[in-house]
Amino acid sequence: MNRLQKIFSKNKKVLIIFDSGGAPNMEESEKRLENIIENGADIVELGIPFSDPVADGPVIQAASQQAIANGATLEKILEMALRIRKRHTETGLIIFGYYNIFLQYGLEKFFSRLAEISIDGVLIVDLPFEERKELQPFTEKYHIPQITLIGPSTDLDRARVLTAQAEGFVYCINARGVTGLRKELPAELGERLKTLRSVSPVPVAAGFGISDPESAAAAAEHADGIIVGSAAVKLPLPELGVFIRQLKNKL
Repeated sequence: MNRLQKIFSKNKKVLIIFDSGGAPNMEESEKRLENIIENGADIVELGIPFSDPVADGPVIQAASQQAIANGATLEKILEMALRIRKRHTETGLIIFGYYNIFLQYGLEKFFSRLAEISIDGVLIVDLPFEERKELQPFTEKYHIPQITLIGPSTDLDRARVLTAQAEGFVYCINARGVTGLRKELPAELGERLKTLRSVSPVPVAAGFGISDPESAAAAAEHADGIIVGSAAVKLPLPELGVFIRQLKNKL
């Protein structure tokens, strides 16, 4: 049983928190990650800043720009992830980013580094499902799951195709559009999550638009876990831990 399987098996509902690596700077970013973990996150999605983050809303875009301006690089963020891993051996760590970053770094080198750090999965937001075979030699060699994304307009037949090869967990995108806070989640989300769970061989986590403990609880009702990004990224360090505890207490 790998680390992600252990996390999902021992938690009634899993709390996954996204944070932008290197924002506002490398030193503060590491403090934020410590705070997130210490206050109850089961899995951390560590975002790699990118100059054109097309799937991200204004909060995460701003964080990425700030991180890049302050010298964040993939290598520095991976070094930080290694330090975090050494201190937190039971926490799930997922690398989240855009394909060009990893391609420029070198795919063999990238996945080798992930294995050295004991990263639990990689989520490449702009790589189409049909192109994931490009990564298969590396994901298989280094035993790094590639997390599957399921969009809000995906029908059942397509969901079966997408989940057939899923590893780690499935990321169910709650709402159309980019990441960001929303006043309410779609009314049909509960039924969609139940359907996905019925066909997925791995746990299903719901993300995009979860902005507070109440919406977290609503999404978690029909999911195995919830993913919170913008609502956490926008908070300064003193408020971040309080928010994480509030989320955890609602699950």
